[in-house]
Amino acid sequence: MTAEHAAGLTPIMAFALVGAIGVGSQWIAWRLRMPAIVLMLVAGLLIGPVFGIFNPERDIGVLLAPMISIAVAIILFEGGLTLNVRSLRDVAQGVSRLVFIGAPLGWLFSTLALRYGAGMTWESSAVFGGIMIVTGPTVIAPLLRTARLSRRPAALLQWEAIVNDPLGALAAVLAFEVVLVLRTATTVGHAVWELVLGVVVALLLGIAGALIVAWGFRKGRVPEYMKVPVLFSLLLAVFAVSDTILHESGLLAVTVMGIGIANADLASYAELRRFKEHATILLVSGVFILLAAAIEFDTLTALNWRAVLFVFAVVLLVRPLTVVLSLLGSGVPWREQLLVALTGPRGVVLVAVAGLFGERLAELGVPDGADIAPLAFVLVAFTVVIHGFTLAPFARFLGLSGASVPGVLLIGGSRWTRGLAEALKKVEVPVLIADPNHNNLRAARSEGIPTYSGDILSESAEHWLELVSYDVVVAATENDAYNTLVATDLGPEFGRDNVYQIARQKMESARHALSNSLTGREFGPEETHDGLEQLMREGWTFRVTRLTEEYSLEEWREKRPHAKVVARVGPQARPSSSARMTTFARRRACASSRCCRRARKRAPIPARATRSPSRLPRTTPARAAVAPPARAAAWPGSRPLA
Repeated sequence: MTAEHAAGLTPIMAFALVGAIGVGSQWIAWRLRMPAIVLMLVAGLLIGPVFGIFNPERDIGVLLAPMISIAVAIILFEGGLTLNVRSLRDVAQGVSRLVFIGAPLGWLFSTLALRYGAGMTWESSAVFGGIMIVTGPTVIAPLLRTARLSRRPAALLQWEAIVNDPLGALAAVLAFEVVLVLRTATTVGHAVWELVLGVVVALLLGIAGALIVAWGFRKGRVPEYMKVPVLFSLLLAVFAVSDTILHESGLLAVTVMGIGIANADLASYAELRRFKEHATILLVSGVFILLAAAIEFDTLTALNWRAVLFVFAVVLLVRPLTVVLSLLGSGVPWREQLLVALTGPRGVVLVAVAGLFGERLAELGVPDGADIAPLAFVLVAFTVVIHGFTLAPFARFLGLSGASVPGVLLIGGSRWTRGLAEALKKVEVPVLIADPNHNNLRAARSEGIPTYSGDILSESAEHWLELVSYDVVVAATENDAYNTLVATDLGPEFGRDNVYQIARQKMESARHALSNSLTGREFGPEETHDGLEQLMREGWTFRVTRLTEEYSLEEWREKRPHAKVVARVGPQARPSSSARMTTFARRRACASSRCCRRARKRAPIPARATRSPSRLPRTTPARAAVAPPARAAAWPGSRPLA
């Protein structure tokens, strides 16, 4: 160990610590159902200025700034990859207004708030006000994942955050060039030429990068195993060249490149985007830890009460005024306008760019240039915490989030799925039956069951269905291959633990059998589609029976050995604890179950206790210690359960 790192961590240990704490914070947030951004912010402060374990400038050194710049570029590129213009549809006008009207208004109002709220000079206010156009794609993405917003307000927030991000950086560049002209010998013509040249080159490089990727991938010029490395290398080259010509213009170039690739209809787009999503999760975690750990409490304590006034002015005045004036007369419903107006978290880009321009202003002799970085961190910390804890409940209050009870998406309009849907409706679990065949849905529609006629894997389903309202997918069509395709395609989006598939046909020949690695989790009784339909024709049905502590699942099973448990419904719990279940006729200790049972007498069938029922979303909040009343599904002709 060198003397330089004797009092701190080596770069390798620093990277390992940042990765472990960043990913660990995300996992803990997932387990505790908390905003991950908040935990990462707290974790960075604890290992940095609080305990002094990690100091990025000391332990990483000169590589810190370029690492953050590249990470932000990759995050923005991945954000651009999510912006398919077909997803705009009914939000196109709202997005265009938030970009073309909202960005200038946000710049103006933020500058005024900085000048009269924070008491900063006009130079610092203009530069920092430009940066504040940014609403933080690094924060919006995790918040949307947690809050489960409806499709339209989520699209408005996502498009605004990603498109306005590079625009905010360029606005800061423009304001800085003006300050440069006023305080140095730089001429107006030279400053304008640099700015125009940088923006034009950034746009051309972004478009060229997207065209090169689309041509190479579509024509087979790049082998499959090299697509991600080629894409990553080209991304870095576009960012570096553009940023060299005009600082911060690289963010615009990579965003344009990402949007271009997203709309190129590439066959490998899903795989590329999935890889970038995974990389972005790691990068967002790392960058937040780095920026929080680099904060010095001395600079924060130097801020006065006007900093607090400025933060509240931004959250309660600047953001709402900007959004309301931008969307006035746009046709966006008032509830969605209100949600967007009161949701404006700032993130990594704001802190990184503000720190850079703060240093440059200080070098030019602007007296309060050094105050920009700590003020930016205070704004980011406040908005991250406030929106992290309030976005989901506020969206639910406005009726703009997914259902309070996560629903079940059934693929296939068969008798069995209709029976299961009816049983789920009785315990108030939202359910939707989707089938490409319109005729298969007639009976479901006549029974009042929500349906979707079309392929659940189509773009139309993605754009028009509120898939955020559903947590569980059950593929139950007569086509095993299609069921497998649904489970494989939707697995990454819903989580493979939440994607189920009915039993597949047993093939005698291995050459006709599908791989087990491609299937969803097994759901319901061990029957194929034909077997389930035969049971329904023979008189099997779904019924609901309440279970209590006095009347347990085990007792119910003893009296109904023919019944087949489908799944649990209710608070997530261990199989041995009191919970809820959705069942097709037999069940474990729970608070609510459904089962299905034959009316006619048959020889007793031994209960298969080794197989755990499938878990479905909870219908009510879990309660500690005492199990709530439970339900189970039973067959016609059976005695009523007490």
